[in-house]
Amino acid sequence: MSGPVTFALPRGGKTIRVERRTLAVVLALVVAMLGLGLLGLCLGASWSSPAQVFAALAGTGDSIVVIRDWRLPRVLAALVFGAALGLAGAIFQNITRNPMGSPDVLGLDSGAYTGALFAITVLAGTSAQRAVSAVCGALLVAGLIYLLASRGGLSGLRLVVIGVAMNAMAAALNSWIVLRAELEVAIAAVGWHAGSLNGIGWPQVWLPFAVVAALVVVLATQSHALQQHALGADLAATTGVGVSRLRLLVVLIGVGCTATVSAVAGPIVFIALAAPQIGRRLARSPGVPLLPAALTGAVLLLGADLLAQLLLAPVALPVGVLSSAIGGCYLIWLLTREVRRA
Repeated sequence: MSGPVTFALPRGGKTIRVERRTLAVVLALVVAMLGLGLLGLCLGASWSSPAQVFAALAGTGDSIVVIRDWRLPRVLAALVFGAALGLAGAIFQNITRNPMGSPDVLGLDSGAYTGALFAITVLAGTSAQRAVSAVCGALLVAGLIYLLASRGGLSGLRLVVIGVAMNAMAAALNSWIVLRAELEVAIAAVGWHAGSLNGIGWPQVWLPFAVVAALVVVLATQSHALQQHALGADLAATTGVGVSRLRLLVVLIGVGCTATVSAVAGPIVFIALAAPQIGRRLARSPGVPLLPAALTGAVLLLGADLLAQLLLAPVALPVGVLSSAIGGCYLIWLLTREVRRA
């Protein structure tokens, strides 16, 4: 299966060319998302048959509240948040040109945790305060990394090294804050840091969904510039692409996706690290394609959340615990592969 497929846009006479394998991978991932989504709607304290699920989605039957108000928000949150993390990971790995360049490795998750800890320990600790503080913390860490890494020219390796250092410092600060906090506050902080989709309902997801959608739209407007940048910064500059402005914009989009997810569900690690590389290998792309990365992230997070619900049922584990375990194995494999290649 090789060669591109051309799609004609309805307006403007423009066309889009997509590799056949990439198209097949995208379709397979969409099917996997639909299958896992149906399983997620069936799974709960009591099993609902697919017929009951479809009836509830249509507004009939006895399980409308359970499926539409309890399970559906969680399934959609896993899909949207997983896609956002996969997209953020792909952005940073493209910018750094390094498979280790993901938000959790660079310290953005730790920065979001620092912001949330500030809200929990200093402020009243409401959900709105945690969300705003988490976003501000991630933006602060990203700004520091960008300023330190841009001295003498922005380098992908420098970004990763400085990001790892910032991650370590933010993690040490977070541990100090938790140790000095009161017991109830420390328990709440550690629970948030685990990363969980438990208890998520419609009131918690509308705003994050809107923010992620807006960020995706902005990123889509830069698709042509991103394609040019993938060929090399120097070549992109010769074609009229503002490389520095593009990098800053996509970094802000990646930070926005990461911080939005962390503000609602806590830092769910390793999805942003693994999804882009898995998507790239599935599509056999020389770069890190954004759409396969986003869809892979959605499949990974929803699959991890379903496993988290099943492993110790009826107790649902935080999905961040399971993603950390899976991601740790992936990280060992990735490091081993890089060492052998070197």
